[in-house]
Amino acid sequence: MSAITQSPRSLRAGGGTAEDIRDRNLSSLLGWLHRDGAHSRAELTRLSGLNRSTVGVVIGDLVALGLVSEGPAVVSGAGRPSSVVIPDPATVVIAVNPEVDALNVGLVGFSGRVLRRARIPWNGPVSVDEVVRATSAVVAGMTSDAEVPWRILGAGIAVPGQVRLSDGHVREATHLGWSEEPLAATMSAALGVPVQAANAAALALRAESTFGAGRDADDLFYIIGGASGIGGGAVIGGRLALGANGHAGEVGHIFVADNGRLCHCGASGCFETEVSRDELLAALGLPVSQADFLAERLRMSDDPAVAALIERYLVILRRVVSTVLNLFNPSTIIIGGFLASVIDGVDPADIVGESIRSAREGVRVLTGSTDVDLLLVGAAELVFSELIAAPSALVAGIQQR
Repeated sequence: MSAITQSPRSLRAGGGTAEDIRDRNLSSLLGWLHRDGAHSRAELTRLSGLNRSTVGVVIGDLVALGLVSEGPAVVSGAGRPSSVVIPDPATVVIAVNPEVDALNVGLVGFSGRVLRRARIPWNGPVSVDEVVRATSAVVAGMTSDAEVPWRILGAGIAVPGQVRLSDGHVREATHLGWSEEPLAATMSAALGVPVQAANAAALALRAESTFGAGRDADDLFYIIGGASGIGGGAVIGGRLALGANGHAGEVGHIFVADNGRLCHCGASGCFETEVSRDELLAALGLPVSQADFLAERLRMSDDPAVAALIERYLVILRRVVSTVLNLFNPSTIIIGGFLASVIDGVDPADIVGESIRSAREGVRVLTGSTDVDLLLVGAAELVFSELIAAPSALVAGIQQR
């Protein structure tokens, strides 16, 4: 079950009016379909715990909303044939991830499927207005195919910085040179759809929790290394730990080195300043444009200088993991992005060995996704989670545009 989105099964709980019960049942079935993809009616009946007739009514409602269709009946084990319920392939979310080296834009469908994508590389800082204009042009091109009846639910933006969750206002994204920027509102005006924005690392965590290594973990800590630095987040008791202003999880600014390098945050010796993707690329002789080949080249390298750099990074990563384990006592640590390449082949016991023994007992250290689409999937979850919570309301909003 997704660690930080409401459990489809839990949506059956509680009483309420007939309309409340209908909405909960819609959310329950749609949650299973979003997480897992197509299911037969029989499978949805088993997963949801609803009776067969209720499942039939709910599926009919989802079909009427245009969110699913039913395919031919299939036989699954003993029993009568059961039709297959398929999420609508043309219902999508626009996903945006501005980074220091490129703008990534995609159309993301149910189950985290990136249906179309574009990457626009750039050199040097870009303004919010430039990102909005480029995104608008890319989306116009992606959706110009008249043969596909795209239905856009909204847009989500993964920002490498601090974002106010209530309105998608960027407080600071220092790697991009942004401060106090109304990003979501500006993007919404340009695209003509509702837009949400959040911290990129937190959204990568959402993607991992829904579809990846953390989908069955209710207590985990996530660490991801990317072009703009290192971020992370915690899930505690099945809920994302947000903090007072939604900025919790800034693991990249844990202090790790005396007399360390000056960080863009104003401190010295921060994790993300002492361990960086670009330094690793330089050691391998790879330009930033070939960052996708980092893991492969690192496995092939026999350069002593590269080995020494990796060992230094591992020393720092052990300190950070120790701090995380001692503070949060998670059952699972997920390490993703370029940091997944740093721990490739390393015994997990070696990574957690500096923490308190009782805190590290039974902990799993998992390698997270290095897929370039991860942040697009996470950005889309901002909107899909709203759809699952209130399918009828969100579809009604689309029809009123």
